[in-house]
Amino acid sequence: MYHQLVLIVAPVRGGKTPLLARLAGEATLPLLNVNLELTKLLLDVPLKKRALEAVRLLQHIIEGQNAPVLLLDNLEILFDPSLSLNPLACLKNLSRHRVIVAAWAGHLDDGCLIYAEPGHPEFRREPAADLLMVPLDSPTPVPT
Repeated sequence: MYHQLVLIVAPVRGGKTPLLARLAGEATLPLLNVNLELTKLLLDVPLKKRALEAVRLLQHIIEGQNAPVLLLDNLEILFDPSLSLNPLACLKNLSRHRVIVAAWAGHLDDGCLIYAEPGHPEFRREPAADLLMVPLDSPTPVPT
């Protein structure tokens, strides 16, 4: 694959964080709280420039980790409509040079990866083609 992204897919409070914490501890991998890390850096950026700076700052956070595999949790900020990001494309891009295992708060539906509910400002429905996903109700990765 062009990217090295693995998504842990489960609804909110579906067990993603404990799983990532266990992986971080057992394999001594860095576990990043994306909301916390990116928000800290965006605080100094004027509101009008945040959409332009968010991807660059996230790339800076990722590059600052000296590990071939990174675990990313709490991705909700990537879905903030004010940032105008495509969260899945952003994660794919970040995983071009290292393995990224990221928690996706949502579910799979008819070959699509869903985040939030229709009508919600953060709703996303992304084709799940070429993704490696681990739904927490399934013990093995599901390549699509």
